[in-house]
Amino acid sequence: MTIKDLKPTLIWSIFDQITKVPRPSKKEEKIREFLLDFASKHNIAVKTDTVGNVVMSKPATPGYENAPTVILQGHMDMVCESNDKNFDFENNPITTIIEGDWVHADGTTLGADNGIGMAASLAVMADDSLEHGPVEALFTVDEETGMTGANNLGADMMNGTILLNLDSEDDGEVFIGCAGGVDTTVTFEYKREMAPADNHWFHIDLSNLSGGHSGGDIHEGRANSNKLLARFLFRLTCDETVTLAEISGGNLRNAIPRAAHAVFGVPSSKKENVIVAFNEFVAAVENEYKATDPGMKITIESVDKPQYAIDSTTSLNLIRALYACPHGVISMSHDLEGLVETSTNLAAVKMQPDSTILVTTSQRSSVESRKWDIARQVESVFLLAGAKVTHGDGYPGWTPNMNSTIMKIASDAYEELYGVKPAIKAIHAGLECGLFLTKYPHLDMVSFGPTLRGVHSPSEKMHIPAVEKFWNQLTLILKKVAELGK
Repeated sequence: MTIKDLKPTLIWSIFDQITKVPRPSKKEEKIREFLLDFASKHNIAVKTDTVGNVVMSKPATPGYENAPTVILQGHMDMVCESNDKNFDFENNPITTIIEGDWVHADGTTLGADNGIGMAASLAVMADDSLEHGPVEALFTVDEETGMTGANNLGADMMNGTILLNLDSEDDGEVFIGCAGGVDTTVTFEYKREMAPADNHWFHIDLSNLSGGHSGGDIHEGRANSNKLLARFLFRLTCDETVTLAEISGGNLRNAIPRAAHAVFGVPSSKKENVIVAFNEFVAAVENEYKATDPGMKITIESVDKPQYAIDSTTSLNLIRALYACPHGVISMSHDLEGLVETSTNLAAVKMQPDSTILVTTSQRSSVESRKWDIARQVESVFLLAGAKVTHGDGYPGWTPNMNSTIMKIASDAYEELYGVKPAIKAIHAGLECGLFLTKYPHLDMVSFGPTLRGVHSPSEKMHIPAVEKFWNQLTLILKKVAELGK
């Protein structure tokens, strides 16, 4: 059996098609072409804006023309993480595997975030048996690495007054708020020097950490490969002179980093001290993270002397700053029990060809002032280390509206179908809803979706029974909204 054989057939068959279309963030040309072809084949009205967002429109089922227009919304791009460093996300399809009640990919992210939201929207557009008022389907670009599509959405793209964001990850939950976020980029400039000849050189590698979504999983306390690498290197600097030749860790700003490595040297007379310190470090870390990162791998080996190294001042400043940089949950919400209010993710450390080192962090908070407070704390750490720091424009949070009409409809639909009220929540991850309100302030919105786990990592998987429940809830919501126009 393949996923296109699962029920409901329409949504799964469309999701199957989506998995075959490469769609990395900022490279959505192929999935946009797929969407436009889909609209053409099904005689659906479609338009695009200057940044590449796509909006499809479908008229109401006869008799429901006066109902409010509902916008179905999801994003085109996916997080591209793989256990195979050579996997080509720009050209290769995702291979899906059914295992029990779950669908996952073969060693890569699945792309259910937000491929299943796209599939649901397209299924509504294609299914003429459904009862609904006027429907629009918005597909945005670059949600995962900047929310470029939502931030630059054309002001005349949509006519709807109700928006259903299909980008949440838990069955039985309806979201009515989310955190805002801002990215911080740090630049270290270094001098490239000849590597000391009297050093013994090591390569340390951390891999196979659990990783995960830097918003949705940040409260799990999972290991951060960049923080662990800095922790070990800082410990060495307390007793030895450490020279860095190479350092790299993490990838995407919205993923907890799963791997990191460094090439470093110490005076040859001190090489045994490194092995002792390494063994102590591994024992401590494996004990600390045995519950969250049981598959973690940490190795060290001697290597040949590299030709060049980072100057000693920058090496020390970088190690100290990475170790001091905050990461993880900063505070919990006092308004919604169990909700992370503020967090930060030390996402990536990358050496560049122009003798610079880029460090990327991502901050989130449901309180705008605290979002900027933690971003500036991160800034201060790196300024003290002599680096240059810039912040992105960020995106606003989405403030919960407890009087929302669509919240009540979505809740009632789930209860009618399954006999229990869904939990009404806010989410610490960033959704595009806050940005939509800046141009369409009249929107009444909720977010919901089927159960996903391990998003933004190769362990991403989707619960098969939850997809059918998601589809049933979505179609009943559309019917209930349509009845408002009678």
